[in-house]
Amino acid sequence: MPTETLLSIKDLRLHFNTMKGPVQAVDGVFFDLGYKEAVVVLGESGCGKSSLAKALLRLLPRNVSRYDGQVYLEGTEIMSMDEEQFRQNVRWMRMSLVPQAAMNSLNPVLKVGDQVAEPMTVHFGVKKEEALVQAAKMFQNVGVPVDFLDRYAFELSGGMRQRVAIAMALVTAPALVILDEPTSALDVLTQANIFNVLKRLKKELEVSFVLITHDIATSSELADRVAVMYAGQIVEVSDAHRFFNEPLHPYSRMLMASVPRLRANVEPEFITGQPPSLLNPPSGCRFADRCPKRFAKCSEEPPAFNVNDIQVKCWLYAS
Repeated sequence: MPTETLLSIKDLRLHFNTMKGPVQAVDGVFFDLGYKEAVVVLGESGCGKSSLAKALLRLLPRNVSRYDGQVYLEGTEIMSMDEEQFRQNVRWMRMSLVPQAAMNSLNPVLKVGDQVAEPMTVHFGVKKEEALVQAAKMFQNVGVPVDFLDRYAFELSGGMRQRVAIAMALVTAPALVILDEPTSALDVLTQANIFNVLKRLKKELEVSFVLITHDIATSSELADRVAVMYAGQIVEVSDAHRFFNEPLHPYSRMLMASVPRLRANVEPEFITGQPPSLLNPPSGCRFADRCPKRFAKCSEEPPAFNVNDIQVKCWLYAS
């Protein structure tokens, strides 16, 4: 893989067994991410965004029916690693996670300082006292008072808990951090503060982010590139500036049209219909039933077409 590419995902699939059949949560996902970049994965709830995070970090439930594809991290193909290799060399060493709802991921009976220090003791074998020093430095980086090391999660506000989760993800200095809806449970002002922290850390620590969200407005603050996910698949991958000004895929256009505009006298639009079930998705284009530009060819699944360096999975762009 080229050295400027930090993460490259090709045809990644993660399906789950259920009583009703296999759920195709992640089905042929692809995109690349460079060093010191942030890619935002946008899409409606239930489209497979959080399952994508689980697939990248191998945080898999017991009911997995299919898990394959290619994932290159810093030029190394990590899907072929066994679990112990992955745990020792990848998870939390080169790639970590800021989970959704920090209160649910922090242990309520352990001090938050001990939880942030733990990855240092587990992966680097340092003594707890030294790990707590590193945790204190990371608390300062994310804007948490150092004396909060001795507090428990229930003693912190939602914004402070989220900052602690960010500190925990960054304490081992990974190259890549996956952010799964990191501000979904927070008020608007706290969301803005968290994104200001993330933008500063991206620059100062030279870390890359995969931000998983359905919030278009806040995601634009951090994004260098955008990957739009629909019904388990990526339908468009674009430079952020080009995407927010002129998305190409019909779903992307309708998604952007649903966002209220402060400086334009334009009524927000809505996307009619419902996303297809991931238990039995349609065989052609998965957006076809809701698409105003549907035509006969849409009964076949489109490949990803390259349109001026934008990848778009739509027959409208077939040359």
